[in-house]
Amino acid sequence: MAATFASPSTVVGLGGTATSMSSPPMKTRLSSGFLKSGVTARNPLRLAGACGGKFTCFERDWLRRDFNVIGFGLIGWIAPSSIPAIDGKSLTGLFFESIGTELAHFPTPPPLTSQFWLWLVLWHLGLFITLTFGQIGFKGRNEDYFKY
Repeated sequence: MAATFASPSTVVGLGGTATSMSSPPMKTRLSSGFLKSGVTARNPLRLAGACGGKFTCFERDWLRRDFNVIGFGLIGWIAPSSIPAIDGKSLTGLFFESIGTELAHFPTPPPLTSQFWLWLVLWHLGLFITLTFGQIGFKGRNEDYFKY
């Protein structure tokens, strides 16, 4: 019985040809009715000369960071969030007030039931949405995306 497992076995693959387990593997050749000849599968990350030897999916400066967007976006969020709309108080005022309240007992972190977390999430969510739309609008206008 041990001799059965030690002898080289033959496996029939999907192509229908019998190959020996001890023989070296052959290169995979892909063929299609759309191609004139078989094509060897290649890894696109190893192609020589692609982007100077490097393969990148994005431009080098994909963020296209501009400090005008950050400055105007911050002002564009602080102005409306400072309008007293929540029981005569502004979102910015409530957020900064809750920071002061939580700093009063500094080594102890704020409890999960504290209003601080609500104001923190709302204020920053509004800021990030404003910055995102500011980036889209500012760069779109500079690069003529919004032609009419």
